[in-house]
Amino acid sequence: MRSFVAYVEWDPETKLFSGIIPGIPGAHTQGASLDELRENLKEVLELCLEEYEVSTENLPTFIGLQQMGCLISLELLRRSTYIGKM
Repeated sequence: MRSFVAYVEWDPETKLFSGIIPGIPGAHTQGASLDELRENLKEVLELCLEEYEVSTENLPTFIGLQQMGCLISLELLRRSTYIGKM
């Protein structure tokens, strides 16, 4: 059995968790809870691997995440704060 890494984030607009398994085309889904997301990701991963045309030994290997920083304008902060109150 091989392990895969999923990138998970919370979308405040849809109020859903979304997840993607990097390097596997089509391996992304959503869930109302982390448990539901985990089950959905497992199901979509199995389906994607069934359709994968290359040997599963040649699948990409997760290396890591890199946090990036950038400057955010005051106007953008005001907009996101306003949107968050909707």
